[in-house]
Amino acid sequence: MNNEILEVIKNARKVAILIHESPDGDAIGSALGMLLALRKLNLNADAIVKEYPPMFKILDGIELFKDSSDDNYDVAIALDCSSKNRIGGIEIFDNAKITINIDHHNTNTSFATYNLVERGGPACCLTLAYLFKSWNVEIDKQIGQALTTGIITDTVGFRYNNISQTYDFVSEMIKIGVDVTKLYYKILTVNTKAQFELKKIAQKRLTFYHDEKIAFTYITLEDDQKLGTKTGDHEGIIEIGKDIEGVEVSIFARFTDGKYRVSLRSNNDVDVSEIATLFGGGGHKQAAGFVSDLPLEELRDKLILEVGKKL
Repeated sequence: MNNEILEVIKNARKVAILIHESPDGDAIGSALGMLLALRKLNLNADAIVKEYPPMFKILDGIELFKDSSDDNYDVAIALDCSSKNRIGGIEIFDNAKITINIDHHNTNTSFATYNLVERGGPACCLTLAYLFKSWNVEIDKQIGQALTTGIITDTVGFRYNNISQTYDFVSEMIKIGVDVTKLYYKILTVNTKAQFELKKIAQKRLTFYHDEKIAFTYITLEDDQKLGTKTGDHEGIIEIGKDIEGVEVSIFARFTDGKYRVSLRSNNDVDVSEIATLFGGGGHKQAAGFVSDLPLEELRDKLILEVGKKL
């Protein structure tokens, strides 16, 4: 499959690299890593990313991203997307003659012509690291920085399971000069002022259910408007509930584009990807999400009911 995908890409006139909407570090790192790898192979490719959190501006090469494109692409690669409806730039994907899906989510729906899915893998960026090695693409400092970013963010600083592989890879990256400490600090530790204020609001609204095993909080559109929030300012809010002793599942909802975007995190045995799937989403056992047009109270009550069944 790896070599077959490479041949398809090599035979393409032009390749589009796409990621999911509201991209996180794994999506950003995957897009940048793939773009740099294809350029090493002297292939014609664009990474189309409408917007991304400003903290990722520290990545070398991110200025190569395009926020839009009217070009026609004969091959489109979707990275870190569990389902087709999550792709940002879906019209580009639909118009491509051949589509490729590279991902690591358990709930991936295998929606492309070629599907390379490492279900349950720590990060899409790590899947790409193995892929690039099979293509004999040297992972230099610039590509390594991009891939390490995805690994740091999707494991939340090496806190989730499945991390032995990530330690091995990051150790390799340190040896070639990737400043992992700087990436960790800039991406996971530093908060914007709006992000700090949002966390205060979310913490104040935090409510517990089922003998305090479920933590729920939310951010409204009014909150965002008042604080002038930007892409990325909601990162880390879901961890507030997750980090409280006794909490099994943390839930965070925020209103955007007329709907609620919901994140779920699990500390132990509850598979939140199963719950997210019930609401049309997906993800991993310990981290999942979905989008809903239900009113907040109804959404909360239905979620609490479904999570409660798993406790």
